[in-house]
Amino acid sequence: MDNSLPLQLSHVRKSISIINRTYTLIHSTALTAMLYYRVSFLFQNPEIRSHTPTFPWLLVFSGELILSFIWLLGQAYRWRYVTRTSFPERLPDNKHLPAIDVFICTADPKRQPTFGVMNTVISAMALDYPPEKLHVYVSDDGGSSVTLYGMKEAWAFARLWLPFCCTHGIKTRCPEVYFSGAEDHEDGELRGNEFLEERQKIKIEFELFRERVMRANENCGAGGDSINGDHAPIIEVIGEEEAEMPILVYVSREKRPSHPHHFKAGALNVLLRVSSMISNSPYILVLDCDMYCNDPSSARQAMCCHLDPKLSPSLAFVQFPQKFHNISSNDIYDSLIRSAFTTVWEGMDGLDGPVLSGTGFYMKRVALYGTSIQDDTNLTELRQTFGYSDEFIKSLSQKYKPNISNGRDSLAGILREAQLLASCEFENQTKWGEEVGFLYHSVCEDVLTGYNLHCKGWTSVLCLPSRPQFLGSSITNLNDLLVQNTRCASGLVDIGISKFCPFLYGPLKTSFLQNICYAELSFFPFYFLPVWCFATIPQLCLFNGIPLYPEVSSSFFVVFAFIFLSALSKHLWEVMLTGGSIRTWSNEQRIWMIKSVTTNLYGSLDSIMKRFGMRKASFSPTNKISDSDRVKLYQMGKFDFRISKAVLTSMVTLVVLNIAAFIAGVARVIVFGNWEKLLMQVLLSLYIFIMGSPVLEGMIVRKDKGRIPYSITLFSVVLAMVVLTLGSVVLLY
Repeated sequence: MDNSLPLQLSHVRKSISIINRTYTLIHSTALTAMLYYRVSFLFQNPEIRSHTPTFPWLLVFSGELILSFIWLLGQAYRWRYVTRTSFPERLPDNKHLPAIDVFICTADPKRQPTFGVMNTVISAMALDYPPEKLHVYVSDDGGSSVTLYGMKEAWAFARLWLPFCCTHGIKTRCPEVYFSGAEDHEDGELRGNEFLEERQKIKIEFELFRERVMRANENCGAGGDSINGDHAPIIEVIGEEEAEMPILVYVSREKRPSHPHHFKAGALNVLLRVSSMISNSPYILVLDCDMYCNDPSSARQAMCCHLDPKLSPSLAFVQFPQKFHNISSNDIYDSLIRSAFTTVWEGMDGLDGPVLSGTGFYMKRVALYGTSIQDDTNLTELRQTFGYSDEFIKSLSQKYKPNISNGRDSLAGILREAQLLASCEFENQTKWGEEVGFLYHSVCEDVLTGYNLHCKGWTSVLCLPSRPQFLGSSITNLNDLLVQNTRCASGLVDIGISKFCPFLYGPLKTSFLQNICYAELSFFPFYFLPVWCFATIPQLCLFNGIPLYPEVSSSFFVVFAFIFLSALSKHLWEVMLTGGSIRTWSNEQRIWMIKSVTTNLYGSLDSIMKRFGMRKASFSPTNKISDSDRVKLYQMGKFDFRISKAVLTSMVTLVVLNIAAFIAGVARVIVFGNWEKLLMQVLLSLYIFIMGSPVLEGMIVRKDKGRIPYSITLFSVVLAMVVLTLGSVVLLY
């Protein structure tokens, strides 16, 4: 390696940053004019003001203020865009590379099939990295014997698979993906008969491996039943005697019904402690159980940042974007999450770095240990922070090098200590989850932990190679989308209303714009307030002929029209800039509105109820089993409305309400001719009507299983009529 050459370079996208800052200035000016119009109304002559009820006016004004405030916070992402280029070929020789521990979490073999998890495990073992410096840990929160059996089978197959990949330079190292579809051959016809024969032998072994694991899954494990929810810690090391293979470690932490286990954050903290006894690698890769390694170079890409002398001292983690292999051409659910991994993550990379994203990141171990590690710290203080294991406290030293290859007696002693570290009681009276490790105050443990690291002075970077480094399974039905996003919204609000509220916790601990980014994330779910307001109040007033916006002849009409069109146009520009289309833009607009009136509302209420002790925290793993009917509807671009009746009723009622208001508004304009006063409200109802067209289609046109049931349609129509009637009574009397 030439030490004079940088391992990575960053590039500021100046033109985009200038456009964004200019847009922010212009749009903010328009918002100021809107604010002036709304406030001046309150000081008008009472006789003039009497034509418009004050209460709906104030509600709409409040919605505009909240919407504008959250929008303004979101401009911090767009202040300084950065892209990076890494140079893995400049890394030092393999013997000088640091070791890496890989953490993979799974919780339920019924919702997260064991065979899919094992493909992720094998792809991680096959990373282009020295095998003796790679250690793969699987946390099985389901405590299932099927997972342990699958890991043993995976390790046996990997003994054939890894040499094959290394010898022939295979890029797609997830065997299930390699042996299926377009990735099947990788120019195999150009490699010769010897390669094809070896490949066929490996494929036969792969099919046998698949059959054994699938059969075990069906039979609830090989040689034992599943255990779940109430069991002692189980830790098993697989392949410790094979020097040319990464070791596999199965970890199922102790679970007791009466003891809080803190979901994924708790599982990761157990892996952090257990791995310190077995390998204690300075860097950690965290993967979701379905997020397989699509390219073997991610470890070297990450080390280009971690070993860069300019970045390394303060760099906590390198984040790779989440990419998915099952996105349809018409991504109706915005499963690609384009905005997060382009606008948000790239924008934060230009500040102190992107937020921690739950999967696909390489973390520096010492960063998770907080600021408690000092040479002069006494043993009592360390025990109060990290627990009563002296062996673990020894591992905090960078000089500590565990050795599991000194015989079975040595390994047995290490495993006994590891089981202590995986027990329920170990974290009692310590700072685990409070200051050390992954934090427990939110089900969005990734966002909170990343924020805490940034507040402690650490930084992060986004690594975005041309070939996706990790690929997972995206959501392909509306129900899973709503469940996952409700959990996410609840977790974000958890942060916003806790001691970690960015407005209170971070101003003096991190940069201003970085803190504003976290504030926007924390309060993003509160979009439900203005969206519910704009989906109901203007429509009720339109139905009764009450104007809430300036007349067309007023100069302020231009202001309101500009704000609306400006926001839509800017979103469209960002979509097109990242390779999207108008259809992508409309899908993102629609799903944002759906999330705002459903998941953001229920997630926010869930968080507030937890805060006041009215509800306990819960976590349901995302379903990774594909339903062919649901996938077919997703591929066809049709919404699957087999969701909660309460959620579906609220969606349908809002669409019916807007359709009724639009028809009534158009009728009023035709009959009474007061289109100048009501045009803005008519157009708003029309816009929501258009965005809600899939709901209307599900109510009237469709006959498949994913349609909206007639009972829901009828009930929603009745409910919308009741709302319109009550609204008319309140507004007119």
